This record gives sequence, structure tokens and C-alpha cells, in this order.
Amino acid sequence: MEARTIAIVGLNASGKTMLAERLRREYSSDSLRYISFCDTYGTATDRGYYLQQRWNQHDIDTETPTVETALERSFLLSGPDNKERRMLQEQLYESMGMGNLLKEYVISLSSGELRKMQLVKTLMANPSIIIIDNPFIGLDAEARKTVSSKLLKLKERGIKLFILVARENEIPQYVDEIIWTTPESRFRDLHKGKTGSNSVMKKVTAPDFAKEIVRLNQISIKYSGRTILDKLSWTVREGEHWALSGRNGSGKSTLLSLICADNPQGYACDISMFGHKRGTGESIWEIKRNIGYVSPEMHRSYQRNIPAVNVVASGLKDTIGLYVRPNTAERELCREWMKRFGIDNLAEKPFLHLSSGEQRMILVCRAFVKSPSLLVLDEPMHGLDVRNQKTVKDIIEDYCSDKQRTMIMVTHNEEELPPCIDHYLRL
Repeated sequence: MEARTIAIVGLNASGKTMLAERLRREYSSDSLRYISFCDTYGTATDRGYYLQQRWNQHDIDTETPTVETALERSFLLSGPDNKERRMLQEQLYESMGMGNLLKEYVISLSSGELRKMQLVKTLMANPSIIIIDNPFIGLDAEARKTVSSKLLKLKERGIKLFILVARENEIPQYVDEIIWTTPESRFRDLHKGKTGSNSVMKKVTAPDFAKEIVRLNQISIKYSGRTILDKLSWTVREGEHWALSGRNGSGKSTLLSLICADNPQGYACDISMFGHKRGTGESIWEIKRNIGYVSPEMHRSYQRNIPAVNVVASGLKDTIGLYVRPNTAERELCREWMKRFGIDNLAEKPFLHLSSGEQRMILVCRAFVKSPSLLVLDEPMHGLDVRNQKTVKDIIEDYCSDKQRTMIMVTHNEEELPPCIDHYLRL
């Protein structure tokens, strides 16, 4: 078989995954492996989602696997235990930088670290054909280079690769062929202009008397002897728009979990939200009422096949899933926001029947639906094509034009940052 690398490129819901399914039926299952990095993998149970939250590690028990245990189990199930395969295993661990992760619990991994583990797990089967859906999603710049170079080495070893991506700039330079699932997939002009990566980022400092939205004082978080945050102090004032960055595993999602009142350790820390010190009598729901939030973990949590409009409506109730029926006015509000995002045609469609990109647009819309004073957007553009990326950036920019609205946004790609960003924090 010719070792070719083929990129399958298209807008969200343009048929990339359907084409991948057809390829899976075409080739022998013994020689082919498929791996998806679309944020929808994971468990369908509430217990599983709870354990996936890295900040709830006080619930770890003897049955919770480490990365090494999970990969060893996969190694033994995927082929014979011989010297050649053990050498492959060691090479994969070294090339993917897994050494410092092997003793970590799987549930303690960041979104990007979890993707590295999944890629190693797939490669240990030593397939001759690999289909990879969004291989670079959730990875920082250094990790993207590592994965890209590893994929090139696989090509050199004679493995045929099919790489599915939503954006033209994610296509590796070494691909031999590009399959466009739709002609309109080629939106090169959207990389430029107001919301493009060449936009000039403003540097504005809020006056000292501006209202404090978030104040963290000397915050330290440790899990199983591993320091995640070390004496971090940070103040976010009303009207500021922060870009939060850092390598995979640097503590970004842990930091956001403290702000959103999802981390039990937060009550032992010096944290103030909206001018009120944490732990002085406020409930979790009183904190969440003022926050609109989206994250990869949230995406994985939505495993119930409810209508998309109900997922948006759950943002009004601050719940994962919808347990209280929205009234007529609330449903109309949800539809208005969906129309603004260009996804109103999806309102009554089952959430799990949508493409990963469509699901992400639904969840981003959910973050905005109650017009919160604080937006916390953790990788909001995971898996979005350039058209939807532009839509989200434009909506964020317009929303943040209100000086009373504050935002914290996490991304590994600077081109995803809207022009309204005026403050930066790198962990």
C-alpha cells in the first residue's frame, strides 16, 4: 500500500465524519485505526463526567487508573507482548513526551494531555492505516509541532494517513492530497480583516477604581504532590477582556474551575467574586448566575440526546442538561440567540445527532444566552471551521463592546482571539 497522507477538509457538518465512516467500512478493521479529537468522547454517565473534572480528585479510589496502567492495558489488548512491540511502546512514550505523565491519574490530565494519551494508545496497535479526526485540537503550539512531526514519521514508516480538519491552516505541509468535502470550504479570505490573526490587539489598562470581578490572592493548588498553581495572585476588573494562555497541563482549566465555583479547594483559598469573598454564605448557584461558561469538559458532559434548543436553555438554569421546562419567553430568547449564531435551523434537532462543530456552536450559544456579566470561554472554538470561528469572534467582539461586560478566554491559537482582548495572563 502506498504511504500517502490525505487531508479531508470541510466546514462543520459538511460530511467529513461520514466520509471517514465510509473509509472504515472499506478497509479491514485489523489494519485500520480511527481516533477522534472532537471533544465528544468520554462517558455517558454523570459519575463519569464528575470524575473527569480534575479538581474533584478527592474522589480518586483504588480502581482509578493511572496513564501507565491504562496504556499498558491497551498495549496488551492490541497485540502480542514481544520485544518489537515494547520498543515501539518506548519510542512512542519518548516521542510524545509521556514520561512525566505516566504516573498521573487519567482523570487528572488536561484536555491536551488526554489527547496525547489517546494518540499513543492508537499508535501502539501499529496499524497500517490511521484516520485522525482533528488531530491538533486542544494542543498548545509545541504539542502541535510534536504531533505533526510524529504524523510525518508515521508516513515515512509506510502508514497511510487520513487527516480530517475544519480549517485550511491546519493542513500539514506534507500532505499528498486534499479532499474538499464542499467547494465553499475554502474560505481563505476569512483569515484576514477585522477578526483575522493580523488584527491589532489593543492594550488598555482599566482604572484602579473599576469594580473587581475576580480577585485571587496567593492561590496554590496541588494534586497528589503535583503543584498546579503556585501562589498565583490575579485581579480581573469590570470591562476587562483577558486572554489566558499556557502549555497543556499548566493549570488553565483548574484556574477557571476556581472562578466558576467548581473546585472544592476554592473554599480554602482567598478568592473574591463580584466583590464578595468566597465562603461567606453565597451558594454555588449565586456565583454561577453571573457567569456564562463553555469548556471541552462541558462538551463531553452533554451525552443526553435532547433538542439543541434545550441545551441552549440549560444555560439559563446553569445545569448540565435541562431539568426545568423553559417557559415561552425563555424558549424565544434561546431561539433569538441561536439565530444570531446562525444555528436556529438546528433548534429541534437531537444534540447528539449534530456534528461536533455544530455541538460546539450550540454550547457557545449556551454561554451567552443569559447575557452574563462575566464570560468564561475555555477553548470556545475547538473544532470550528473558519466561517463559524468568524461568527463567534464577531459576536464576542460585539458583546464585549458593553463596558460592563468582562471576559476571560482560553485558547492555544492567537488567531482565535477577538480584537477586544486587552489583557494577557500566561501560566
